Amino acid sequence: MFQLDAEHVLRPVRSGDGAALASAYRANREHLAPWEPIRDEDFFTAEWQEHHARECEAEADAGRSLRFVIEAADGEIRGRANLNNIVRGAFWSTDLGYWVGAGQLRRGLGSRAVATIVQYARDDLGLHRIQAATLLHNHASQRVLTGNGFERIGIAPRYLRIAGHWQDHVLFQRILDDEKAPPASTLLGPTPRTSVKGRGGDRG
Repeated sequence: MFQLDAEHVLRPVRSGDGAALASAYRANREHLAPWEPIRDEDFFTAEWQEHHARECEAEADAGRSLRFVIEAADGEIRGRANLNNIVRGAFWSTDLGYWVGAGQLRRGLGSRAVATIVQYARDDLGLHRIQAATLLHNHASQRVLTGNGFERIGIAPRYLRIAGHWQDHVLFQRILDDEKAPPASTLLGPTPRTSVKGRGGDRG
């Protein structure tokens, strides 16, 4: 578990999160709709999300992904941050996805979550590289990435089917062992305490 601020922690998705996840997605349904695939009604139920939480645990145990929630002190889930498609071998890379609830925008919470997960990927997982993709007009997310040392590397035409349409995306990457990239610790202050042991959703 990582402390993001006085009120929020970043922790792995775990069994039992289904109801809280469903509540978070229902509360942010309109907010997230322009940035995500079209969701069917089952997605917003506790049953579907509980099945998803168990899948997250299995994926983490297999080392294929690590998926986290941003959790408030009262247990409310206010966002997500995920390391998806972890590949080792000659690549040692992963895809980053994240979102923050509508009520938490412009408070730096997303930036702190990204900084924390980047630090974890580098220091604990030993990964070489993280990639992220945003819609062309998602300038807020792009600012979060560049503020965390990511560099723009190109445009991927018709990259993902978002909001019902194949849409172009801007691709970003951060090379984690590049000394020119600012370490996440400079954004976080003291290194966060963690009890994550290979445990980690969706695209972001």
